Amino acid sequence: MLQKIGFQPGINKQITETGAEGQWVDCDNVRFRYGTPEKIGGWNQLGTQNENELTGAGRGLHHFINSLSRKYAIIGTNRILYAFSGGVFYDIHPIESTTTLTSAFSTTNGSPTVTLTYSSAHNLVSGDILLMDNFTSITNSNFSASDFNDKKFMVASTPTNTTATITMPSNESGSGATTSGGIRIQKYYTVGPAVQAKGFGWGLGSWGGEAAGAITTTLNGALLDDTAGTGGSGTSITLTSTTNFPSSGTNFIQVGNEEISYTGVSGNNLTGITRAVRNSTRSAHSNGATVTNSSDYVAWGEAASGDLVLEPGMWSLDNFGDKAICLIHDGACFQWDSSLSNATDTRATIISGAPTASRHMLVSTPDRHLVFFGTETTIGDTSTQDDMFIRFSDQEDINTYTPTATNTAGTQRLADGSQIRGAIRGRDAIYVWTDTALFTQRFVGQPFTFAFAQVGTNCGLVGQNACVEVDGSAYWMSENGFFRYAGKLESLPCLVEDFVFDSINLESGNQMVSAGLNNLFGEVMWFYPETGSSVVNRMVCYNYFDSTAQRPVWTVGSLARTMWRDSAVFGKPHATEYDASTDTSFDVVGNTEGRTSYYEHETGTDQNRNGTISAIAANILSGDFDITQRIVGNQMTGIADFRGDGEFIMKIRRFIPDFISQTGDTRVTLNLRNFPNDTAASSALGPFTITSSTSKVDTRARARAIALKIENTSTSQSWKLGTFRLDTQPDGRR
Repeated sequence: MLQKIGFQPGINKQITETGAEGQWVDCDNVRFRYGTPEKIGGWNQLGTQNENELTGAGRGLHHFINSLSRKYAIIGTNRILYAFSGGVFYDIHPIESTTTLTSAFSTTNGSPTVTLTYSSAHNLVSGDILLMDNFTSITNSNFSASDFNDKKFMVASTPTNTTATITMPSNESGSGATTSGGIRIQKYYTVGPAVQAKGFGWGLGSWGGEAAGAITTTLNGALLDDTAGTGGSGTSITLTSTTNFPSSGTNFIQVGNEEISYTGVSGNNLTGITRAVRNSTRSAHSNGATVTNSSDYVAWGEAASGDLVLEPGMWSLDNFGDKAICLIHDGACFQWDSSLSNATDTRATIISGAPTASRHMLVSTPDRHLVFFGTETTIGDTSTQDDMFIRFSDQEDINTYTPTATNTAGTQRLADGSQIRGAIRGRDAIYVWTDTALFTQRFVGQPFTFAFAQVGTNCGLVGQNACVEVDGSAYWMSENGFFRYAGKLESLPCLVEDFVFDSINLESGNQMVSAGLNNLFGEVMWFYPETGSSVVNRMVCYNYFDSTAQRPVWTVGSLARTMWRDSAVFGKPHATEYDASTDTSFDVVGNTEGRTSYYEHETGTDQNRNGTISAIAANILSGDFDITQRIVGNQMTGIADFRGDGEFIMKIRRFIPDFISQTGDTRVTLNLRNFPNDTAASSALGPFTITSSTSKVDTRARARAIALKIENTSTSQSWKLGTFRLDTQPDGRR
C-alpha cells in the first residue's frame, strides 16, 4: 500500500544512516525553508566582462551607501584594495612609496624577465605590486611604452637589495631594451600572503627555505665566513629594513641555511649578533641575500616554544559616513572619501594620528568612534603592538587618539586570552572576542567613554571573520563549537558538529574561516578549509528561521566563499570566491596569487562565471527506511509500516513523486541495502528522471532498507520537495 515518507528538517550527521530513519543525512547546495528542502538560488559574476576578476584572495568585504545615495562595495584582497560601484571595479589601493628610475630598465633576448635597477635599497619582496608610468621610449625591444605605462606588475624576484625583476607575458625578441627619461614606480602597501601557514613541533621550518608570509628583507653588505657582522667586523648586521623585526629579547634571523641570533635593533642594524646558532653552520652570504625573521622557528633537535602562525593578508573594512575605513591586518589604517567628485580616480590614504599596527578595526555607532583592537600602546611604534590592547579615537574625530580631559579618546586592555580575534557591532554593544572569551563594549559617555564586561568564557572566536550579528544575536564559531549570544551565552546544538570539526583544517586555516548572513532565508553560514586544503572549500549553515530547541536545522555543502555580505545594501547577497589554481589576471601582469571572483547570489537557477553558464549540482540524501508489519488484533496483516527494525524484506512496487515547485527535470534514486555496512550506491534503483508531468514510477526491487536521494545535474533546473509516497509490502527474499 502507498505510504507517505516524512522527514525532519535539517541534516543529521551525528548518527549512522541506519539510525537516521526519518531524517536527512547529507546534502549539497540545498537549504531548508519552512521545514522543506529545496535547491539554493543561483549566482552571477559581477563586473565588466573580461575585467571582472580581482588579483589575489578576497579577505575583506564591506557595503555602504554614501550621502549621495551611491552604493559601494569595498573589497580587499591580499594584494589590492578595490571599490565596486556601478558594475565597475576601481583600484583604490594606497601607495607606500614612489621612486623615479633613470635608464634603469633592462631585458635579455629570449627571456620574459625585466630587471629594474634602483639607486639605493628598494626594500621589495616577491609578490609586491608595482605601478609603472612615465615611459617615454623603449629601444632595441619588442616591448613598447604602452606595455608598461599605467600597468601593474607583480615582483617576481629580488636578486639584490637594489634590483628587482618582473615577468612579461612574452619573451624579449630584441637585442635588449634601453630606455630614456625617468620611469616612475609606485609601490603598493603590502597586505600579506594569500593563505595561512601554521606549524608545530620539532624543526619548525628553519631549514630548506622560508614559510610564506614570513617577514623578509635583504642584507645591506656581505657576511663573511667568520664570527663578525657585515663588512667583516663588529657584532652587528645591517639590513635593508628592520620593519616588523622583533626588537626586544633574543631573536633570530635566517640567512641561507645559517641561523643568527641578535639582541637589539638600532635603525637598520641588528645588534648583539651571534653567528651559527640553533645547530646551524656558519657560511658566507653576499650583499643582497634574503634575510628572514625566524624568531618563531626552531632548528632540528629543538622543541618549538609555541605554535607559529603566519596569518594571511586580511582587511578590516567599515565606513565613517562617506569615508571607507580600511585596515591592513597587523598594519596601518587608511581612508577613502567616496563623496569626492573624482572619488574613483583617487586612492586611499593613511589616517594621520591613527595607530600603525592593529589586528582589527570598526566604527562604533551611533557614538562614532574609530576603535582599534590588538593595537599599539605607543602610536606609531609598531614594536609596542599588544594583541589584547584596545584604543579608540575621540568622538567624531578619526585623527585624535590621545586621551585628554576634553575628549573621549581612550584605551583598554582585556584580560582573558592571548589575542583579540575579532569584533562586530551589535544592537546595543560591540562584541569583542579573544581566543578564549567574549566581551561587550558599551558606550557610556564621559569620563569612561566605554564600559567593558566579560560575558563569556571558553567560547573564543576561531578567526577574525567567523562571527555575524542578526536581530540582536551574535553567532560565531569557536575552535570547538558554535555559539550564540543574545543577552546570555548559549552553545548552539549542532547535528553536523563532528563532521565539521573532524574535517576542518584549523592547523593552517583558522583565520580562513569566515561567516556570512543570508537574511533573505534566515541563514548563518561559515566557510572553511577542510583537511588537506589551504583554501576555503566547504560550508556549514545554521537556519535560525526554522530551528527549534528540539530540532536545530543545519546543512553542509561545497559552496566556497572567502567573504560574504547580506542583502541590506544591494538587495541581494554578495560574496567572493578565490581560485588559487590560475595565475592570470587582467589587473596585474605576472600575478602568481590566483584571482577572486565577485558574485551576486540568489539570482536564477545556475552559476554564471565569465559569461559561462553552468549547473549548480544540488542533492539531498535521507537516512535508511526499513519496515515492520502492521499488527491488528495480535495478527500480522501483511501491510508494511515504516520505521521498523529491519527484520523484514520489503518489496517496493512504485513511488509517487511530489514537488512543491519544479523547474526542469529532477532525478530520484532509491538506494537499497540489506545491511548497514553494505554500499548503497552499488545497489541503487534509478536514477529516475522526474518531470513536472511524472505521476508515478513503477519499480521492482527488494531490500531491508531504502534511502531516498533527490538531485539535479543540469542547467535551468530547480526544485522544492513535497511529500513522497512509496508503495511497499513485506516480502521474502527472492
